[in-house]
This record gives sequence, C-alpha cells and structure tokens, in this order.
Amino acid sequence: MYTYTDFDRHFVRQRAAQYRDQLQRRLNGELGEDEFRPLRLQNGWYVQRHAPMLRIAVPYGELSSRQLRALARIAREFDHQDSGPHAGKGGYGHFTTRQNLQFNWIPLERSADVMDLLAEVDMHGIQTSGNCIRNITSDCFAGIAADEAVDPRPYCEILRQWSTLHPEFAFLPRKFKIAVTGASEDRAAIAWHDIGLQLLKNDAGEVGFKVLVGGGMGRTPVIGTVIRDFLPWQQILLFIEAIVRVYNRHGRRDNMYKARIKILVKAEGQRFIDDVAEEFEHILKDDLDGSAHLIPQAEFDRVAASFVVPDAVQPLAADQSAWRPPADAPAAFVRWLERNSHPHQQRGYRAVTLSLKRAGIAPGDVDDAQMDSAAALADRYSLGELRVSHDQNLVLPWVRESDLPGLWHAARDAGFATPNIGLLTDMIACPGGDFCALANARSIPVAADITERFNDIDLLADIGDIDLHISGCINSCGHHHSGHIGILGVDKDGSEWYQVTLGGSDGSQLATTPVPGKVIGPSFAADEIADAVEAVIDTYLEQRSGSAEHFIDTVRRVGIDPFKASANAVRRATALAH
Repeated sequence: MYTYTDFDRHFVRQRAAQYRDQLQRRLNGELGEDEFRPLRLQNGWYVQRHAPMLRIAVPYGELSSRQLRALARIAREFDHQDSGPHAGKGGYGHFTTRQNLQFNWIPLERSADVMDLLAEVDMHGIQTSGNCIRNITSDCFAGIAADEAVDPRPYCEILRQWSTLHPEFAFLPRKFKIAVTGASEDRAAIAWHDIGLQLLKNDAGEVGFKVLVGGGMGRTPVIGTVIRDFLPWQQILLFIEAIVRVYNRHGRRDNMYKARIKILVKAEGQRFIDDVAEEFEHILKDDLDGSAHLIPQAEFDRVAASFVVPDAVQPLAADQSAWRPPADAPAAFVRWLERNSHPHQQRGYRAVTLSLKRAGIAPGDVDDAQMDSAAALADRYSLGELRVSHDQNLVLPWVRESDLPGLWHAARDAGFATPNIGLLTDMIACPGGDFCALANARSIPVAADITERFNDIDLLADIGDIDLHISGCINSCGHHHSGHIGILGVDKDGSEWYQVTLGGSDGSQLATTPVPGKVIGPSFAADEIADAVEAVIDTYLEQRSGSAEHFIDTVRRVGIDPFKASANAVRRATALAH
C-alpha cells in the first residue's frame, strides 16, 4: 500500500483543520447554506433525504486494517441519530461501486471531529463530490491478479496526487471519473468512465496506456471511445490534461443533464479527438526542455516502491507441492473455495472475497462490529490489507492457501462467507429512496425481495454467473445499464415503479463486451419486480443450450423477446388478480 509522506499527512490534516473552521463559521451563522454548500461538498459532505451523508475516498480500493478500524469507530461513535423519527438509526457504512465508503447518519455539527479522525489514518473525503476529478478507481485484484500485465496502482497513485485540488480542474462542467486496469479482464469497468485507462505492453515490452474517453451511464448510457491505442506511460498526465482542458473549454454548462464529457464526445465525434491531439501537441511544445510535464522515472520509482510484494509473502517454490483441499472437506467449504477465492500471481496464495451480500443486509452495507471483524481477518490472514471491490465486497489479497480452511471458519462466524460471488444475489445496489433525495424509488427492498426469493444456494449455483444491478434513479449509481439484468427505479404519479433491462455488461466476468442493456417493456410495480426477475430466470433455464451456457450468452443468442414475453406475463397476471 502507498505510504503517506510527511507532506501528505500535513496536507490532509491541514484540510481537516480548514474544514473545522468553515463548519464553525456555518454553525455560528457567519456563513449561509449557499456559501457553505460548496465547501462541504469539496470534503465529501452531502445533505441527503434524512441526514448528512459523508463519502470517504478509498483510492483505487486499497484499505488497511488500521483504517478499517477507524471507520468502525466512526460508525460506532458518530453515525447514528439520537432523536427524531430516525432515532437509533446508523452504526454502519455503505461501500459503493466506486470504491468509496458512505456514512448516512452523522450529524453535521460533529462532522469536523470525523474529518480529524480520518486524517489520523491518512483518509479524507476530498473530491468525492463536486465538479472535479473524483476518486481514482481500479481493479480490486491489482498487483495480485493472475491475468495482469502491469500493476496499475503506482499510476493510480500518481494520478491521485496530480488531480487532488488541481486548480485548473476544480470547477469542471460536471463531475469527472477515471478508472484504470492492468489486466486482460476489465474488473474496473473502464469503458463506463469519463476516462478509462488500460495498461499494456507493446511488442518491445514497453508499458503504455490504451485510452478511452466519454463513457458514462445516467440518462444517456455511452461506451467510451478509444482515442489512443498505445500512449507511453510517461505522457499520461499530459494526455489527460489535454482531454480535460478540451472538456473544460467546450463542455456544456447551461444544462447539467448534458454537461458530462460523454455528451461532448458523442456530439463532436472526430473533431473532439482532433482537438485533444492538438492540445496535447501544444502542451508538448510549450514544455521547453521536453521533460518537465512527463512523469520522471525517479518519481515513478518512489511511488512504485509502496506497491512491491510484501516481505512476509513466501511463495511456494516450483518443487513444492501445491495445496489441495482435504479429501473430507465439507461441501460448504468447497463451494466457498470455488466462489470466494481467486487465482493469485504468487504460487501458494489466493485472494479471498468477504461477501457483504446476505439475506437481511443491504448490498454493500457493513456495521461497526463487522468492520472490526474484517480488520481482524485482514491482520490474521492478509498482512493487514484489504481491498474494496467494484461489486461492493471486501477482498483479502494475501491469503496463504494453507490458511484457507481457518479463514473460512472465521469468515463464516463473522457473516462474510456467503458463497455467492458472481451469482445472482451478489448484486450491486445503490442506497436508493431510503436515503437519497434524488431517488425515484427504493433499491434496498427490491434487493431484499430478490435475495429472499433466490436464497437457495443450490438454485443459485444452477443459475450460474450473472450480474444483477439496481439503481433507484436515472443517475445510475447502481450501474443498472451494465447489469446482465438491470433494474431502474422510476416515478409514476408518486408511486414506485421499476424498469427492467437485459443484456448489459461492464466488461468484467466472462470478459463480455461492454454494452448497455435493453429495456424489455413497460415498468413493473414494486410488488411485481421479484416475480418479473424470477420469470426472466425461468426463461433462461428453459432456453439455455446447456448448464455451461451463461445467462448473458443465452440472452445474446436468443434475443430479449422470450424474456420480455415471460416478464410481461407477470404484469398481466397481476392485472387479472386485481
């Protein structure tokens, strides 16, 4: 993990002190809400439906056990309502698809104390909101993935430092998101970001970036456009600077719904690409000695030194026998091993997902006791390190294979061993209308209904790999467009309804091509949506060419019409019943 320097710590603590002064002036009445709003947003503080919400950055998903314990303390001591209609609520956090953690119940008057606690463990909420470059995200298996060509973490850290409070890009037309991967399978969903970066090596073994621009979800789902097939890594900051300058110059500011870079790229086409190339050349020419804006090798080496294989990792030698599960291992352990453990670069090690998806718990939610338990598991089994995944789970990256049986028992006791990774109930969901003032409908009850409906692990295993994503509104925080099954909450005359899409993909899992899902018809009422999903699944089980054919492949082979017919039959049955 990246180790903060004295400068880094001074910077974050100074920022926390600055926020405390701003908050105090707001509480004293010296600042009005219109004046205070941009100040709190710059530090990750929103005001949601019921209470303030804090969004904390977990840069490229790396988290230490010490940091997780600090987050547990914040959940326990600060994230709760003492009075009013929501008294007793809180005591937990919510991991998002962008490798952030959100608290939903912290009183604003206590927010500066929370910022101080975060700063003590090298964390903050800087640029987790606002029209700026947001938290840089990456593959949760970065540095350990068996299919990785280049470790993206040093580049992510350099991008994080470069973009933090960058004066030229502090007030962009709209928020701006960057994702980076270095693997052949895209577990960072780079094609769905404003800028997506794939690290690769050319035939000469040189490292560079494939650069995509203009991806995004929301009202207009767009897959990013490739504008460079191979950019030398030393030039990446200059090239991103050129992209964001063109966006800053020409992006729309008169309509927030048309302000994202995807709209500009779609409208301008080749002219946008040409403008970026021209701006890039200007930046290079303005640099008198030809090196000042390039990433120096010495700086890269300094940052990369934080991302080496830990000394405590001791891979098996080639002549040592690989670990195998005991012949009498419980079936539940074998299933968990198959679903929740993942291939590793180091022989004799696995990465293990701690599932945050189980009945009775909103996807991505984890309470203070569970945070402490996950931190303890990281200390015991993963050298004190965890990762936050795009799918709203936690990952232990450094688990010895010989420790897997012990970890399974401990994870099961802590509630983290649901063997459903990649299956239907390992769904992505935003907080929805239960918390968010922008939402049209609730996501959490829908997720709960579907989880209860498909709580049989044998049935889930028979259905196989499938991505289900739920968003409470068109802003798409639940990434419904990229789900094999997507569910979008919509408002109809003040009532909650849900639109269903099929065939979407984020580029991960089975290496499917990124594509937005297709709507299968009119929306469903809240009490119909679980039935509609069940009808879609039943149709898949009937239509698949064999148990080896995954859901997304069946949808692509037969089209959406059979699924549309079965789902719409649910609506007709409901109408007849009434």
